[in-house]
Amino acid sequence: MTGPPTGDSDLFLRLYAELRVVADRLLRREAPGHTLQPTALVHEAWFKLAGTAAPVVVDRAHYLALAARAMRQVLVDHARRRRAAKRAVAPVDITIADDRLGFALPLDDLIAVDEALTRLAEKDERLARVVELRFFAGLGEAEVASALGVTTRTVQRDWLKARAWLHLQLADGGATA
Repeated sequence: MTGPPTGDSDLFLRLYAELRVVADRLLRREAPGHTLQPTALVHEAWFKLAGTAAPVVVDRAHYLALAARAMRQVLVDHARRRRAAKRAVAPVDITIADDRLGFALPLDDLIAVDEALTRLAEKDERLARVVELRFFAGLGEAEVASALGVTTRTVQRDWLKARAWLHLQLADGGATA
């Protein structure tokens, strides 16, 4: 096996426990009987990162941001495979305030969340990144600000805007663009 995408095996090993906590939190939002386990999610995300051109990692928050995006992709791919297999999955309500979005939606609609985030990124990349870092990576406001090179107050405003926009998108089934 090759080293993590940073080329620094120590960084991956130092953050492994933290990545497992993030993965565990994400998977607790999934429907009961989800087939991915936190360790598998971390490893799948690592393989996804290792398969890409090695990004230059600035710090812990940046590495966690990269890992969060990879975990999001793994979860969405998994949800798409589940949907394609047409397996019935009981919807589970998740609440996405602070590191959540502030409203409930069936987690089986993770694909809808991903599609809404993709649309948001087309309108405002930074808003989408704030959601990704807060929700998927579980980073605090200061860490998000550091990762994005903006102030904490900017992150707070972006978080409010993004939550409101996503609420409209997901509440209307994406009908509002």
